[in-house]
Amino acid sequence: MSEQEPGEIAAGHRLVRSSDKGLSLGERLTNQLHRLTWRTPLHALRLSGRYPLKLLAVPVDPLTGDAAAGRALLEGTLTLGREAVAIDALDDHATLSPRLVEHVQRFAWLRDLAAGASRAEGAPVAERLMRSWIDRHGDQVSEAGWAPERIGWRLLFWTCHAPLILSSGDQIYRSAVLNALARSARHLDRNADRAPLGVPRLAAWAGVVAAGLLIPGGEPRRAFGEAGFTRALAAGISDDGGVVTRSPADQLAVVELLSIVLRVYDARRIEVPAIVQTSLDRAVAALLGLVLGDGALSSWQGSGPIDADRVAAVVSGSGVRTRPLRQARDWGYQRMVGGQTIVVADAAPPPPSRLASAGSASTLAFELSDAGARLIVNCGGARGTGSLSPELAQGLRTTAAHSTLVLGDSNSTAIHAGGAMGAGVTTIELDRQEVEGGSRVDVSHDGYARRFGLIHKRSLALSATGRELRGEDTLLPAPRRKAKGAAFAIRFHVAPGVEITATADGQAALLRIDHGPLWQFRCRGGALSIEDSLWIDGDGRPHATQQFVVSGEAPAGGVAVGWLLKRAG
Repeated sequence: MSEQEPGEIAAGHRLVRSSDKGLSLGERLTNQLHRLTWRTPLHALRLSGRYPLKLLAVPVDPLTGDAAAGRALLEGTLTLGREAVAIDALDDHATLSPRLVEHVQRFAWLRDLAAGASRAEGAPVAERLMRSWIDRHGDQVSEAGWAPERIGWRLLFWTCHAPLILSSGDQIYRSAVLNALARSARHLDRNADRAPLGVPRLAAWAGVVAAGLLIPGGEPRRAFGEAGFTRALAAGISDDGGVVTRSPADQLAVVELLSIVLRVYDARRIEVPAIVQTSLDRAVAALLGLVLGDGALSSWQGSGPIDADRVAAVVSGSGVRTRPLRQARDWGYQRMVGGQTIVVADAAPPPPSRLASAGSASTLAFELSDAGARLIVNCGGARGTGSLSPELAQGLRTTAAHSTLVLGDSNSTAIHAGGAMGAGVTTIELDRQEVEGGSRVDVSHDGYARRFGLIHKRSLALSATGRELRGEDTLLPAPRRKAKGAAFAIRFHVAPGVEITATADGQAALLRIDHGPLWQFRCRGGALSIEDSLWIDGDGRPHATQQFVVSGEAPAGGVAVGWLLKRAG
């Protein structure tokens, strides 16, 4: 799989952050009141009706589950990453992490069971858990079991793995399962558009489409679902294929979701709408644009370095062969490649709070890998790990947890105590050029303009060989703002296994990758120091590491700091 052909971004290309006030009090109250209506007799009446006697087809799940997790289910334990719980305790959601609750309610564990057991072995376990869900949630419509996005995923897993949940000879049980499927579809008909933008709304509408294609007599629902799915794609995915939350984990979920939807159409031998295939093609290219040399994802917007095997499996399951997207203008990531060196930079404002609960103040940060080794990283993300303290999770969202400049020991975009993003970066100015000697990106943000009257501009130039990355961080007076001086710190977090040795002059350092090459760092315009840091791996485990920091005082007139990362040998 090769890189896409080089191109250029027109000088002065701008990205403007939309309003970030989050959901208003009125919107929150409206959503809450709507959920209360789910428990009314009227809504129960809306969910009633005839249930199907069978499914029209069984789609093939494009991904293979974790066989070891499937075998653990046979022994009575559900596992997800480092978490494990007895299946008898799955109904007590208060004792489970949010990540595990999602896994249980989506019935995503069916994929693991199918991978680790034969149908004869797995069906009794699936039936046991299916009966438990029906007893607890089948007639009681609540947020836990009936959130639209959970239903959407659940319908996809139920239908893809129908042989596991419908193999019983108990006709009463089979009727209850098919009735639950039909009731879920009716609930989605009225609620899919109330799911949050991005993956949740896409999942909800995907469930409507799947129900329309797989439940007998679903032609009207299919047309209705395709129209809603088209709207959700237009609102949830940018023109360059990136999800609106700007999260790599969500991007992976988009690719997985669209891949399953394609398999639903394949199962019925019906041509997939062009927008679905086009969206999948673009989403895969955008996802690959965030992959570093080790095959795993880079860490942005609460998402950690999802491992290479998982990424490769999702891309393979999509059936899409494409090149990594280098210039995600709307999604906001820039990819630079030279030789074996890959640089991924954040060149956009954080996502609005109404779209992302774990948005990060990472604008102008970058990560760098040399062949299969990571060198410069961000500290990582806590979203979905279920194992980090709230204080650490909040800290991972800060500007200081990313490899970029921090001014006045503050975030480029404020992060409120409640987690919402506040004032900060609103406008990005971006230029990119591809020349014979390599790639150059010049990008600036106004996140410090209101507080300090200064604009942060970062220039990154990667040589064609990948042996040199030249950078310059500049603070410039902002137009129509009164500038004031402040301390700055340009942070470069290094990956675990990278050893830093500062030189005697305080202007350079040697970076030795464990069992790998040596890199040299040199700077001018600030003092170099070495500090402790940490990095969160794909399983949510923290690793002690280091960072080197270029610091100084920025006067009201601004300052420029030049630096060079050069591969030695």
